[in-house]
Amino acid sequence: MIKVKIIKPILAILLLLTPPAVQPNLLVFTHVTVIDATGAPAKFNQTVVINGSRISALGQTEKVRIPKNAHVVEATGKFLIPGLWDMHVHTASETFFPLYLANGVTGVRDMAMELDKLKAWRLQIESGMMPGPRLVIAGPLVDGPHSVIPDLSAIVESPAEGRRIVADLKKQGVDFIKVYNFLSREAFYAIASEVKEQGIPFAGHVPLSVSAAEATDAGQKSIEHLTGILLACSSQEARLRSTIVDSIRQSNYSAREVNRLIFSAPPEEITKTYDEEKAGALFARFANNGIWQVPTLFILKLITFGNDEYRNDVRLKYMPSFIGAGWEQAGTNRHSKEEDEARKRLFQKELEIVGAMHRAGAKFLAGTDTPNPYVFPGFSLHDELALLVQAGFTPMEALQTATRNPAEFLGRLDSLGTIEAGKIADLVLLEANPLADIRNTRSIAAVVLRGKLFPMPRLQEMLVEVEAANNNK
Repeated sequence: MIKVKIIKPILAILLLLTPPAVQPNLLVFTHVTVIDATGAPAKFNQTVVINGSRISALGQTEKVRIPKNAHVVEATGKFLIPGLWDMHVHTASETFFPLYLANGVTGVRDMAMELDKLKAWRLQIESGMMPGPRLVIAGPLVDGPHSVIPDLSAIVESPAEGRRIVADLKKQGVDFIKVYNFLSREAFYAIASEVKEQGIPFAGHVPLSVSAAEATDAGQKSIEHLTGILLACSSQEARLRSTIVDSIRQSNYSAREVNRLIFSAPPEEITKTYDEEKAGALFARFANNGIWQVPTLFILKLITFGNDEYRNDVRLKYMPSFIGAGWEQAGTNRHSKEEDEARKRLFQKELEIVGAMHRAGAKFLAGTDTPNPYVFPGFSLHDELALLVQAGFTPMEALQTATRNPAEFLGRLDSLGTIEAGKIADLVLLEANPLADIRNTRSIAAVVLRGKLFPMPRLQEMLVEVEAANNNK
């Protein structure tokens, strides 16, 4: 949603000055409460044994043998959950990686950034040169002419060009194709056909040229930000779509105005023309087709209520100067009193449809769209989980949108997403129970990434290093 730049790799040098983590061959948590994210109740008084990068054993503490020479973490009163995923980010700087880890985020899906940089970072992370989360990457947006983010877009002007770009991006090593706002109808369907040929998924916005129902029928794997969904639930869908397209043309393709129109306008009409029967049929279609929703509720809330409360946030010290300056320039989204009230009603409707889709069986993933203004890498994922609970998810269901569900979405449920013997040890140790209050996902005591322990003092050191790196630029 925003234009971002890449900064030089200064932080990697800082991170190599101190050991990245405790790296025992055998790591054991004893007397811990395990919330495995399978949907099962919490398991009390558990011992979890990690051998190398995998969980080798877990069970009642009295029944699990602790291997000799193990590094033992006494975790009485603490709670162990799977590592968290943020399924919609834009990693504009390597300084984001410590912010992700300090917040328990052990995996991210990057939705658009410089591909070569992402691939280089991923190689450094996977080789152990730099601590960081697992990276699933799209590279550039695939968009039509007049893209509002041309420096991060692969522009498609014909169906044949759409097919060629899909094939080229797959060769370059992307994990999926991200479609965007201005693809023509013909190009969208050509891309949907080509990804099947190439064996690669596609996800992203619902382009203005197609409906949300058509996108799900075409095989789009996830819809971001609820794009096109309220529009598809309107009894006046065709007329409102035409209004939005005309307004965008008149806005001279300003990125901020385009996103405001696509996500939030016209707020009064789109809520007044909401058709329950049409919505129910659409949500059933989502569930039947297995399409995933990444609603990014926190950024939709900021669009609605503004960002005044975050403009002096202490976490700004962790943001690179070019991002902080961009956030200041973004303003506070002030509107007339009448429009503000209409937007609040719209956000309430967005919460309601997220709950309705969930009850209808649609699948959900947690994502933030960081680093849009005041969407802090890592930190804001916890805000997203709280909003999902506000929308009607149980704390367990919200937790699964950032643990089990991403693993299922990515086809990695055999190795990630839950706490079970044989799975990779990406874990978060919490001081308080997230099933009692989802906001307790913030109470991080330690993070385990690929079996390596990052205790809280080390996580705090990493945050200090990020602040120092930003101040030295």
